[in-house]
Amino acid sequence: MELGFLKPLFDRPGPWASLYIDTSRSTEDAAKVQELRDRSAASQLIEAGADAYTVRAVMDRLAREPVSGSPPGRALFATGAEVVLDVPLAVAPPSIEATWSILPHIAPLADLRGDRPRCLVAYIDRTGADFELRDGHRREPLGQARGREWQGRGHRSLPEDRYEWHYRNKVENSVNETADAIVGELARAWPGSGAELLVLAGDARERRAVHHRLPDRIRAVTVEAENGSRSPGASRRVLDEQIARACEEFTRERLHSALDRFRVGRGRPGEHREAAALDTGPGQAAEGVPAVVDAVRKHQVATLLLSLDASDARREVWIGPGVDEVGVQRGHVQAMGVAKPQLARADDALLRSAAAADCEVLLVPDGTPGPAGGLGAVLRWSM
Repeated sequence: MELGFLKPLFDRPGPWASLYIDTSRSTEDAAKVQELRDRSAASQLIEAGADAYTVRAVMDRLAREPVSGSPPGRALFATGAEVVLDVPLAVAPPSIEATWSILPHIAPLADLRGDRPRCLVAYIDRTGADFELRDGHRREPLGQARGREWQGRGHRSLPEDRYEWHYRNKVENSVNETADAIVGELARAWPGSGAELLVLAGDARERRAVHHRLPDRIRAVTVEAENGSRSPGASRRVLDEQIARACEEFTRERLHSALDRFRVGRGRPGEHREAAALDTGPGQAAEGVPAVVDAVRKHQVATLLLSLDASDARREVWIGPGVDEVGVQRGHVQAMGVAKPQLARADDALLRSAAAADCEVLLVPDGTPGPAGGLGAVLRWSM
């Protein structure tokens, strides 16, 4: 789960109205159904304690939901009579969830937003490449690379055998020079793109030439797609399916890798960890609310692991207005200079800190062994 888009929520004090609601309009009576949903959402927010002005702001935003093209659901976060963030959801919430709390209730986004890794797609042919940046919610062009223009066979002025050798050599040189130009543009654009996965699409010979020349750090996260064309109007349905599968595989491997690091770092009493043959104490992992809170406060967390319906997620911790002001005891936060600490859900408090520190957050699906209690972390260094 990419958290950067949540940062506007942490610049303002609460309390916050958080609403998760189905906005799909797939039935004939969709308008009536939506009206009833909106009324129910307003009632739940009022019952939770939200002020009338903030509830009105949320209702006004829902009233502007388009009749067609609506996402399956929305998450709205509002405070001070203003909707600060409106997030389209890839999955419709199973029911309306409306809360009024000191922190925005952001934890359900991990399951409902349908995040995919951001990927850079290169549509390659013999003349160059077009680049496109994608995530699970939008696409945007990211420039292009132009190769060296070359001529076809033209007029034959050489003997047949010499001409064929000259032509093949010219084609090979042109492919190599174009690949070099594409790789140069990819290497330049990659660091600032935020992409985690590179997809090479288009002509087979040219994309293989590009793949072979990529720097090691980029080639390690590169896949080739057998479909896709730079031609205007070319169908990209099959390519979209291939990219979706590549993203799913990338996400699965990333989670498994993180869980492996977590298990090694956690260790077990009486067992030696692979990374330290003589040390059986805590390693590069944290498990449970107290350990994860301590690691977050020290900026040790590289990857936060969160299970669906985690029992620890609903525990309360003490927080201050600062993103790092979090503790399992009131006195811990008071010691940070916070005069009046307040209680908040552990998952929301930890996600707030993780977003501010640009940590990776991974959702552990049901049935996948993860941290006990549903909260854990892979650390940047040993505790």
